[in-house]
Parts: sequence; structure tokens; C-alpha cells
Amino acid sequence: MATKKDDEEIYYNNKITIIQEARIFNESPVNPRKCRTLLTRIVYLLYTGESFATHEATSLFFGTTKLFQHKDPALRQAVYLAIKELSSSAEDVIMVTSSIMKDMQGNTDAIYRPNAIRGLCRIIDPSMLQGVERFFKAAIVDKNTAISSAALVSSYHLFSASKDVIKRWGNEVQESVQVKPPQSPFVGNMGGPLNLSTAGGYLGFGSSAPPPPSNPTIPSTSNITQYHALGLLYAIRQQDRMAVTKMIQQLAGGRSGAGSALKNPMALCMLIRYASKVMDEDPNVQKQMFDLLEGWLRHKSDMVNYEAARAI
Repeated sequence: MATKKDDEEIYYNNKITIIQEARIFNESPVNPRKCRTLLTRIVYLLYTGESFATHEATSLFFGTTKLFQHKDPALRQAVYLAIKELSSSAEDVIMVTSSIMKDMQGNTDAIYRPNAIRGLCRIIDPSMLQGVERFFKAAIVDKNTAISSAALVSSYHLFSASKDVIKRWGNEVQESVQVKPPQSPFVGNMGGPLNLSTAGGYLGFGSSAPPPPSNPTIPSTSNITQYHALGLLYAIRQQDRMAVTKMIQQLAGGRSGAGSALKNPMALCMLIRYASKVMDEDPNVQKQMFDLLEGWLRHKSDMVNYEAARAI
């Protein structure tokens, strides 16, 4: 027997109700909290298997794009999430490209750029990729790992449709494989040390201190960018066996793997799989690849040890 709570939930997450409540996207001024809640309900419906008709998805899509005028970071993230999910069923989604491109500029807040890159990946026509090539290349080598990873993963998804364009980004992808120095949270805007006298304002107390930065980024120490970059680099070179073999040897760092440029265990596991595949396909390099696999058995990461043992 359905309870009152169940009835409320059915009404709250009803497709017709959501479409009717989308009027709040046109309100002035925009209420960020209400809009975020509605966008969450839209995405929830899509994730649970619900689908919108083309005209419904198009209406919601362009209603959502009106929220670009508001600068609330949390709302902007919800907007991009909704745009990504609605883009597959809405029409004329390419018209929002200019709004997304504004958030991809180099001087844009770091919290906007990764979401903009992922959103653009879902709506852009492959024939237009060459026009935004410079934005992607700059993002791939960005020191902010969130921006770099977003560009690499988006490029990987676009690779099958625009191989010729993305193959030209090999140098940038190769550069992103290298370890980026971690960004310290105690570094000022111009790269110098943070003035400790402003710490009170940053932590939320102290009246004379300047306001905290609008987009403080938390440094990443996982080096996950290497994992994403290696996958894209292999996709670019996979038709050239010699190039793949050279890539493995350059990144392996010797028999033990201790000198490898790869610091992320998942990237090393992926490299092991590539080495195993090359070893199976090319008898001439079997000895070299086997020596590398044997050396990885003594790596400090258990994940890498298990992957090397499985490959052998």
C-alpha cells in the first residue's frame, strides 16, 4: 500500500510536474537554489531510465541555458550536468556553443573550465572541432589537473569521430603524461607564498582581511592525469607498432620501473597491458617486454605487482 511519502515522491519526480515547474528558469532574478533543485530532479529522472520527448528535451535544454547569466558556481555545475544529459535527445544543441566557449577561456574561473570542456564534448559537431583546437590543446597542458583531465577524457571520447584533428595533439598529450608539480593551497594568486596575515579572512573570520578567492582549487596528488593522457596517447599511436613500443620503453623507466615518469598506479597498469599486447603481437620484442614485466613484479604498488603477474 502506497504511503503519503511515496505519493509525494512520485509527484515530486513526475516528468509532467518537472516540465511545468521549468518556468522558474525564466524568472528574474534567478533563484539559484530552486533551479539547482529542479536540475537535480531532471538528471535524476534521466539516470533512472526516464526519457523526454524531443520537444520536451529541447524545451528543457534551452530553458537550462538561460541560467548561464547567473554566476553561482554550484548552479553552473548543475547546468552543465543537465546540458550533458539532455543533449542526446534535444535538437539544435549546437546553438549553445558560444555560451560554453566563454567558460573555456584561459582567464575563466578554474571551477567553470572542466565542466565547460565536458559539456562542449557532448554537443560539438566533429566537423567544428578544428575551430576549438587551440582551447583543447591549452587545456590538455594546463597545470590544473581537473582542467587537464577533463580535456584529455573529452578528447578521448571525440577521437573516433575526429581522428585526424586529435592526432595533431600528440605533443601536448605527451607533455601531460609527465608529472605536474602539485599546486600548493598556500600559494598566492601570483605564485608567491600566501600572506599569513590574510588567513583569518580566508578561514572566515577577521574583518580587515580581504575576501577569500572565489575559486580555491584543491591540489591533486594522485597524478590521475597520467592515466587519462596515456589512454589518449595510445589511441593516437595504436596503428604504429614501433611508436607504441617506443612509448612503452620511454615510460617504463628501466626494468624495475623505479625511474618511470608514471607515478599513477593505474597508468602503470595500463602500460603493462600495452606491453603484454605488444609482446603477443611482435616476437622481436618479446624479450624486452618480458624483462619489463618481470621488473614490475618488484614495484612498490601491489596493484602494479598483480597486473604484471597476470600479464606474465
